[in-house]
Amino acid sequence: MGTLSAPAIRARKVRDGAERLVMVTAYDAPSARVVNDAGADLILVGDSLAMVVLGYDDTLQVTVKDMAHHVAAVARTNPAAHIVADLPWMSFHVSASKTVQNAAKLIRAGAHSVKLEGGRKRLPMIERICDAEIPVMGHIGLTPQSVHAMGGFKVQGRKAEAARRLVQAAKSLAHAGCYAIVLEGVPVQVAEMVTDAVEVPTIGIGAGPHCDGQVLVYHDLLGFEQRLAPKFVRRYADLHSEAADAVRRFSDDVRSASFPTLQESYHLSEPELAALGAAGC
Repeated sequence: MGTLSAPAIRARKVRDGAERLVMVTAYDAPSARVVNDAGADLILVGDSLAMVVLGYDDTLQVTVKDMAHHVAAVARTNPAAHIVADLPWMSFHVSASKTVQNAAKLIRAGAHSVKLEGGRKRLPMIERICDAEIPVMGHIGLTPQSVHAMGGFKVQGRKAEAARRLVQAAKSLAHAGCYAIVLEGVPVQVAEMVTDAVEVPTIGIGAGPHCDGQVLVYHDLLGFEQRLAPKFVRRYADLHSEAADAVRRFSDDVRSASFPTLQESYHLSEPELAALGAAGC
């Protein structure tokens, strides 16, 4: 089975009888293998790596070079899942030609498509990237790269006029060529309106159950991330606690000299040991 393509994803509207899309973030080869083996449709190499992998407080610190490095690690696993790479902050806020070059760097690193944040003001860049034959996923609602302009990580579209603008933005993104649109941090009714209004699938995160798919951060759903607990995150495991317990038991074994055992060690053969003794060592 080959990699799921952007046109195949574009056709995945639930109202047409399609199965809901599953997207999970991954930032390295081990996590990509887990996500792919679990049968996810899309792997998002998100700029969220700034926070969950690199330890920053927001997503604004990562560069195209950072993103390409992590995309390449994911791509080396040759997943069947479609690899989406985030265009980071200030990589598409530049000239159209530079924007296309930045998108191309992520495709050359192994991504199958790119994702960028923002509504109608991003249309010229989306069109230019699409003109370069690079598939584009849109992202509206709570856009983390706009955290300072928004005044924090706040739910978007709570007022009728703001909700109307989101619907119009989604229509514009789809018309410009986006094959799918992420809806983040919007009221459930607004996400349903957007999903009904566009012909491309919507993928929700903190946007309720009516989207055509859902995405969560790998470290959130597995319980590695302990600092934040957004309302929309469902933890399916507590691997942070399990990992800490395993390392704690290893530490105890080292300190008590019960690790490693002779069975976990390498040994000279008897002839070689005798030869070594004969040599006076």
